[in-house]
Amino acid sequence: MWIGWIEFDILLGDVRSLKEKRSVIRPLIAELSRRTECAAAEVGAQDLHRRTEIGVSIAATHASHVRDVLDQAERMLSEQHPEITVLSARRGLHSSDD
Repeated sequence: MWIGWIEFDILLGDVRSLKEKRSVIRPLIAELSRRTECAAAEVGAQDLHRRTEIGVSIAATHASHVRDVLDQAERMLSEQHPEITVLSARRGLHSSDD
């Protein structure tokens, strides 16, 4: 079994409150989860209204599938959402044999 994750550090556009932040983040997380069929959640910077950290994780039988899905999540956020800026993305990939 292979387990992979990716964590995005994101700068939000014109967001002035935590309520506005939630209105941007909730649909993003739902779309990530739906399109990649992975677990997605806000995992950091909850108290900052212009920054967020979103994590996506997957478990699969092949490492190549895990990499493909994580690549898809990164492309989706970087290319299809001009209202946000992905500042960085960190990944991990582990085998159950590790």
